[in-house]
Amino acid sequence: MTTEIAGNETPTLFLRKATGLVRGWSVRDSIIYAVMATNFVTLGIYEFTFAGPAFPTGQMITSILISGVWVSFLVIMYTGLIVTIPRAGGDYVWQPRILGSGIGFVMAATGWWFILWLWAPIYGNILSVQLFEPLWATLKLTWPAGGAAWFGTPTGIFVVTLITIAIAGGLVSLGMASYARVQRWCLAGGLVAFAVVVVLLLINSHSSFVSSFNFEGQKLFGVHNAYAATNAAAHKAGVVTYNIGFGPLGPTMLLVPAMMFFILWPNWGSTLYGEIRGASDFKRVFAGMFSGLWITVILTIVFLLLVAKTIGWEFYQNLNTLDYNLTPQFGIWPYPFMFAGWLVHNTVFQVILILALSLWFFGWVGTLFLSSTRVIFAAAFDRVLPDRAAEVSEKRKVPFYSLVLMLLPAAGLSAVYAYSGTFRTYTLDATLVIAVTYLFSAIAVVILPWRKPDLWRASVASSVKILGVPLVPIAGVITIGLLGFDLYEWFSNGLYFVNNRSSLIFMGAMYVLAIFVYMFARTIRSRQGIHLALINKEIPVE
Repeated sequence: MTTEIAGNETPTLFLRKATGLVRGWSVRDSIIYAVMATNFVTLGIYEFTFAGPAFPTGQMITSILISGVWVSFLVIMYTGLIVTIPRAGGDYVWQPRILGSGIGFVMAATGWWFILWLWAPIYGNILSVQLFEPLWATLKLTWPAGGAAWFGTPTGIFVVTLITIAIAGGLVSLGMASYARVQRWCLAGGLVAFAVVVVLLLINSHSSFVSSFNFEGQKLFGVHNAYAATNAAAHKAGVVTYNIGFGPLGPTMLLVPAMMFFILWPNWGSTLYGEIRGASDFKRVFAGMFSGLWITVILTIVFLLLVAKTIGWEFYQNLNTLDYNLTPQFGIWPYPFMFAGWLVHNTVFQVILILALSLWFFGWVGTLFLSSTRVIFAAAFDRVLPDRAAEVSEKRKVPFYSLVLMLLPAAGLSAVYAYSGTFRTYTLDATLVIAVTYLFSAIAVVILPWRKPDLWRASVASSVKILGVPLVPIAGVITIGLLGFDLYEWFSNGLYFVNNRSSLIFMGAMYVLAIFVYMFARTIRSRQGIHLALINKEIPVE
């Protein structure tokens, strides 16, 4: 829908009088999306492989509880922003209108658009290690050459990442209503599969697990006495583990920035609130994100306690450390749910359990693109990006051109990622860049009452108080503390694998790209008689 500007006609501020999007999601859908975004199955146990070995004296359960409480203030902060300007686009919509047009676009475009291209291989790797590798190992498949190990080769990485991109793109193209149905079924099936794992770990003893691990390790991988061999290999490597508990606090706090890899995302649906019913209701918006966050926290703690009971905490950490040292016991990633399935010596059961648990991935994979397409859409609706990116399909109300701007670069960069070990290091700051975007939104919500007093007073968020003090700006200050702590540790401590010079330079280049896009758009639109700064002083139409 290109806007024609001819003669003395004055162009309108926004691209058209309505976005074309519809509010097709309920609070329940937003809760499910938050659960999937903070996915402990796909992201959580994947991160534990690195976090435990990096900070062995820290207590994981304590760090998760601290993270959950701290991130709850981020939920309050984002709830305040959503109910104040309940539009599609999230951070992109709020930051330009509170902080300024240019800085808002640069932060949102980098943190929601460019950086998600680099998350595609991360999603693909998780699909490999949690579905294809355990499935191939369980069925003892030898095709392609190398069997399960093939998925760790450059070609395997690229193929699986393309599959991931195709699935994510397909789900987003279904539209919000159909996507909601898919994620409902995936969560339901995933919870049933997790419940099966809980029952297996609950009713079986540690000795039963050791016996089963030895039996299946010999049968599938030819490793004799695999449980003792794992511990021996870890001890030979100098691994020292500590019993699960709740202290000490110092080393445990160092785990908090690591936990952000999966627990920082309950607000991932914040860009979608132009399509969620009740977006102006503080309690409903808060309930959606807060419930999703704490469901994840509870499930994670249940899992870790059962691991300690049946699998053995020292053994679990030894498995993770061997993988961390690039010497995995069986040559593939140590998938704990696969090991739990070994308690039943039946290949069909084990395959079904792996497939059922993969529903956590398939209910989550759409988050790779869904939220980002609304940021691109909102920027195009504000005329920063080409008008076509704000077009929506008639039937499904999907911004297809925005989706294309995610799909094609993600596919291209995935090829580079797969075949270039150097480029893989560039993705190490993938979480950091998003956290920086969140930080600027936290700053925005803190200064909102002074920067935009009329907008603040009109918002229901201004009436949410504790002892007469507005809660939302306080939550913003606490969130700044969380993100500031995380960023300091990420930049200063090499154990997080974040403060990589090449990665920082690459991420800096992405910010430069965003600045270039904005300045180019500002120049072109100015020649057309459209002033982006004026647009960003107005609330977008629905």
